[in-house]
Formats: sequence, structure tokens, C-alpha cells
Amino acid sequence: MTSQNPSATRPPLLSLVVPVFNGVARLPAALEQFRAFLRSRPYSWELIFVDDHSNDGVAQALDAFSTEAPCVQVLHNDRNMGKGYSVSRGMRAARGRFRVFTDADLAYPTTEIDKILDALQQGADVAVACRVLPDSRYLMSPSFFSYLYTRHVMSRLFNALVRWALIPGVRDTQAGLKGFSAEAADLVFPRLTIPRFGFDVEALFIARKFGLTIQQVAVNFRYDEEPTTVRFVKDAADMARDLARIRTNEWRRRYD
Repeated sequence: MTSQNPSATRPPLLSLVVPVFNGVARLPAALEQFRAFLRSRPYSWELIFVDDHSNDGVAQALDAFSTEAPCVQVLHNDRNMGKGYSVSRGMRAARGRFRVFTDADLAYPTTEIDKILDALQQGADVAVACRVLPDSRYLMSPSFFSYLYTRHVMSRLFNALVRWALIPGVRDTQAGLKGFSAEAADLVFPRLTIPRFGFDVEALFIARKFGLTIQQVAVNFRYDEEPTTVRFVKDAADMARDLARIRTNEWRRRYD
């Protein structure tokens, strides 16, 4: 099911894509933040939500929001497909000159979207939030300090592997805030094969393969929950599998 504003005929400057899976309790606050941010912008925009077959009322909440907010589109996956699939679907449905995706939990405040958009308008083909740049800032509970250390060490090890094996020079591949020019999005997202965890790496690998410029942007962000050790181990295993899949795809010329 798709709901959109039929009067939006000209491509907007910005398409903002937001994948959503469950979390209906905190969704209303996020929707109001998206609406307030976009309504205050001096440029044209569209907002695309992709509901990944949520089972807690998210679909109904998004549909209700789209009926009262102009330039909002809602896409519903027929079954749970994963964040990578949802982002790709939204980016391929987008019409904007610049296309940015971010997380529904707003771990990156809406003001950070303009930082990504600015980098694209300055000429970058791809702009990615980078949490390890000196000017980036964390906001988190003191109780998460041990998690932050563990997460930082693991993410640095993983990123070192990614830089060595696939994408030299990109210091943070997993941040959930990235932007693409329309041309870059049209080149990258139809080629994605990974529907879940490693889609960010695959997207950036394809962008680098085709010589697109990738700019890393310092951002403010927050952590709201601490993953378990089991999740850390599972994430590491999933990522290793996805890196191998990307390399195999390249050998088989899947991205040509």
C-alpha cells in the first residue's frame, strides 16, 4: 500500500527515507520531529517511510500520519525483509535530487540531516555520517560507558577489516545516516544484494567501485540501549558472512 501527495509533481530537493520495524510506542514523537524539521526547511522535500512488516501497530500509525501530512509516502513490505531491503526500496522509490536515509529512532537528530545534505550539495556523490571524526559527539547514559568501550573496540576492528578488504579510507561504514545524489542512488541501490546487516558496506563498495566520491561528515548522535553480548557475537558473525558475500559478488561481476 502506498499513500502519497498527488500534487507533488516536480522532484523535490530532498528525499528522506526512513525504514521502520516495530517500536510504535516511540513512533509518534519521532513523527512529530520529522514533521517539524521538514516543515522548517527552505527547500522542497518528500518523506518516505518503509514499514518492514511491523507487527505492533506501526503500519496503522504511519498510514494515519501520511493522510494528514503532505509529501509523505508509506511503503509496506509484504513480509519482514530487513533494513537493507527497506532502505533500498525507499531510495529507489525516491524522486529527490538528493536522497538521505536515517533511522526511525532518531539516534541522529534531525539537524544532522542538513549536514549530509550540505555535503551532497557541495558536490559529494555520497555523504556518510562518521562517528569517529574528532568533531563528532556522543550523547549517552553514563551506565553505557562499558558498552561504548566494547562497541568502539569491536567497531574499530571491524572497520579495519572493511578498509583492508573492501573500502579503503572510509572510517565508519555502519552509521545509520547516509546520503546519495540521485545519480549515485540510481547506480548503487538497484545493485544491492544484501537485505540486512551488511548492506551499508555493500552500498559503499559499489559506490567506490564506480568511482563515486564519498565524503565523511562529523555528526552528533546518541545511544539509547545497550546490546547484549549475544547480539555482539551474532552481529560479528553476520558481518563476516556479508563481507565474504560482497567479495564473491565482485568476483562474479554481480555489480557490473
